[in-house]
Formats: sequence, structure tokens, C-alpha cells
Amino acid sequence: MSRTTAPAPADRKDGATAPADGLSHGLKQRHLSMIALGGVIGAGLFVGSGAGIAAAGPSIVIAYAISGVLVMLVMRMLGEMSAANPASGSFSVHAERAFGSWAGFTSGWAFWFLLCVAVGLEGIGAAKIMTGWFPGSPEWAWVALFMVVFCVTNLAAVKNFGEFEFWFAALKVGAIVLFLGIGVLAIVGVLPGTDAPGTANLTGEGGFFPHGSEGLIVGLLASVFAYGGLETVTIAAAESEHPVQGVAKAVRTAMWRIALFYIGSMAVIVTLVPWGDEAVVEKGPYVAALDHLGIPAAGQIMNVVVLVALLSAMNANIYGASRMAGSLVARGQGPKALGRTFGGVPRPAVLVSSVFGFGCVLLSYWRPNDIFIWLLNTIGAIILVVWFFIAASQLVLRRRTERTEPEKLVVRMWAFPVLTWVALAGMAAVFVLMAREEGTRVQLYWTGGLTLLLAVVGFVRQKAAEDRAS
Repeated sequence: MSRTTAPAPADRKDGATAPADGLSHGLKQRHLSMIALGGVIGAGLFVGSGAGIAAAGPSIVIAYAISGVLVMLVMRMLGEMSAANPASGSFSVHAERAFGSWAGFTSGWAFWFLLCVAVGLEGIGAAKIMTGWFPGSPEWAWVALFMVVFCVTNLAAVKNFGEFEFWFAALKVGAIVLFLGIGVLAIVGVLPGTDAPGTANLTGEGGFFPHGSEGLIVGLLASVFAYGGLETVTIAAAESEHPVQGVAKAVRTAMWRIALFYIGSMAVIVTLVPWGDEAVVEKGPYVAALDHLGIPAAGQIMNVVVLVALLSAMNANIYGASRMAGSLVARGQGPKALGRTFGGVPRPAVLVSSVFGFGCVLLSYWRPNDIFIWLLNTIGAIILVVWFFIAASQLVLRRRTERTEPEKLVVRMWAFPVLTWVALAGMAAVFVLMAREEGTRVQLYWTGGLTLLLAVVGFVRQKAAEDRAS
């Protein structure tokens, strides 16, 4: 078993690019392609979209389209930087290169915290499905089982993570493609036993905007956070056989993936099912649509798909958290022990990330009314903070790369810098909308407090390092 110290920073201050990591490069192109394809399909799409439909009605399609454009711009910017400088720290490395170590520290540890809490949430969701199938079994036992399985998976070679995600993603993609196929057949009236719904569900019950602009805003906020998870592919790319080509391909296909899986799904659902149907929220929009069409055992079929989506997210988030922690330590921004790699895997980081995630689950049982809710509110808007760092970093690094290493710009942001500024303005608008809505305002405040705290700590660390260097 090989043992190495933490890898050097992916980009040194003297301008020389070091190897991206001390990690193995066991992810094949098929792994990376499927991670990119399946990463956009999560439990937020299968379950969380129901609340957005209830708030926005048929206009949820517009909400997902608007937020989808924002996400496409963010992924294009991230792809440009990651193809030019692949690193397991992804946007954290880019933020450090653009603004200094405080920015890398802030965005990296905030994202690590988000992933660890998300692991706990996904474990709880998966356990609830299992207890429904096996009444009387304790939720904590299922969570513990899932945590052990994916912790062990991530402690082993990275190709094991790649294989798990490959098959998880294949199942999710197959399920949603089948759903879209059935839905389109029903809409055009050729599915046996169904009649074409026409535009009745789009224009009835209050019209396309049943709750006006306020409903659209709530739907927009719900859709923004459903897109989280796309960033993992740029983290995984650093451990792939061909990181530059892998990132480039993943980013270039992001547009049709978002259009097909998210916007296409929402269009099919609100065309088939009345948006006010209580089953859309209670059972989830996909189950409601299949039930509406009389598909046998629709609920159980979708429960299997949602379970796969949750387990896939657990696996990917433990992986992403461990690599982000390892990258931060490699750049001197965390305990050195976390940066050690064994057999090409940052095992201490995997263990700590898994333990933290399981700790969040325990908090949900011990203190569900205060501490766990605080954790949920704290991570509420972190993904927006990460996107903001991505856009701001790309604005700086694009010009720098054009001056010094233009050949590295394998992927280029569209209409730079205009669309970068458009994306930043879009994020600012989402922050303002969150501040307006009572349900999201507290999340914005808690996330803002965490981000400010990390930024202060990061800045103090940066100044201390500069003082020692001088």
C-alpha cells in the first residue's frame, strides 16, 4: 500500500503548474461521462420539484428554464477554468488563484460543510423509503448501513466510486428517459387507455400563472437549488484518465441535459396532471403523473428510482467532500492529517467527511427542533455562494489566462465578459428574492453568517501566512 503526503497546490504562486494531485487516476471516460449525465438527476428533481409546481403552477416550466440558463452559464465558466487547470479542489482552487487563499478557504470549506450535511439528509430520506418497505425496522440502522457501505466504497480505489456512480446514473437516466417517453406518448394521445390532455391543464385552474409573479418567484427559488450537484464532475475530472477532454465534453453536453431532464420533465408533468392535484406534493410529481396515467405500481417504481437517486447522491457527496477537504489541506488550509493519501485515496478525509455526515443524522434524531433545523438553514444558500465565487473567479482568470497561456482555453465562456456579468446579476437577483420571501430569508441570513465567518478566518490565515513569508 503506497502512502504519500498531501499533494501540492494545483497552481503555485510562481506560475508553475504542479501535478493536480497525489491521487490515483482510476476514473475512466465512461465513468466521467455517466457522472456528468447522472449528476443532474437527483432527489431534488424527483421529489422537491412538487413544491415548486404547487407554488408556480404550469409556470414552473419558465422557472426551471430561467434557473437552467443560469446553471448553464455557471457550468460553462467552471468548465473553462477546470479544463485549463484540472484540480480535485475545482472552484476552490480557481477562487484561490483569482483572489487569494481566503477565497479558496471560504468557498471550499463552505462546500464541504454543504456536502456533509447533505449526506445526512440523503441518508434519512433513503432510510424512510426502506422503513416503508420493511415496517418496524429502525431508521438509524438503515442510515448506518448506507453510511458504512459508501464510506467503505470511497475508502477503496476511486474506480469503485466510479463504478457505483456509473450504474446509479445509468438507472436514473434510464428511468427518466422512460418517463419522458411515456409522457410524450400520453400527451399526443397514442398511449393505450389515455386521451390527449391538450392544453387544459396549462390554461385551466387559474391559467399558466395561477399565483402570479409571486408564485413564479417561489418556483424559481425551488428550481435553483434543485440543480445542485453538477459541480461534482469537475472534482472527479482530476482523477480521470483524460481530465481536460472529460471536462470539456461534460460541459458541452450540459445544455441538452438540463433542457431534457429538468425543463422537459416539468413540461410533461404540468401538461398531464392538474397542478393543484394534492398528489403532486404528497407523492411527488413523477408518481402523480404515472398514477394519473394508470401505470401499475407507479409509486413503488418511483420509490426505487428515488432511492437510487438518494444513494447516488450520498456516494457522490462523500466523494466530493473528501476530495475538497484533501485539496484544501494540500494548500495549507486545514489539518495536515486530512491530506494524507493511501493507495491514491485521501482516506482520513473520507472518514472525517463520513463521520460528520452521520453526526448530522444523529442530530436529526436527538435535536430535530433546533440544531438540525439550524444546520439545514445554514446550508440553504451555500450553492449560490459557490456559484458566485465561480463567476467572479472566471472573470479574473479568463483575462489572466488569455495573457499568459491562451492555449489552455480549450473550453471558452460564451460572449465573455457579457454573459459572466449577466450570470452575476442573476445570482444577485436570486439573493434579493430570497431576502423577500419569509421562507428563504432565514436561510440567506444563516448562510451569509457562515460565509462571513469563513471569510474572516480565511483572511486572517492568509495575512498570517504572508507575515511569516515576509
